[in-house]
Amino acid sequence: MEEMIIAIDPGREKCGVAVVHRIRGAVRREIVKTSELVQKAAFLAAEFGLTTIVLGNRTSSGAALRELAHIKTPSGAGVNLVLIDEHRSSDQARSRYWRENPPRGLKRLIPTTMQVPPVPVDDYVAVILAERYFDKN
Repeated sequence: MEEMIIAIDPGREKCGVAVVHRIRGAVRREIVKTSELVQKAAFLAAEFGLTTIVLGNRTSSGAALRELAHIKTPSGAGVNLVLIDEHRSSDQARSRYWRENPPRGLKRLIPTTMQVPPVPVDDYVAVILAERYFDKN
């Protein structure tokens, strides 16, 4: 079992991408344009020597899966692609965002469940998908 993987929350316009270690958690997370996803995933796979990519199974997952299948590991083999259920991962990502970035000023008086994060949280979703993968395996 790998200790570190790439996790992706695929989307039509943007994707959350994270490199996640089983114990240490997120090593890197970012949001990339969907058109740049394959290049980013290939770069991260090469940089970290990773062979497994975990992919959310909802929006745009079919197209992403087909494109990511072309990524090769340094040995020339294809990467291991694993689909993970995304159910309620966006809600969990928003909650995690607010835990890590608590509202300030008067906004701290409004429940975070009633607020929208000021930035996309697709990268947090990717981390959650990786954690689901590790929990399953």
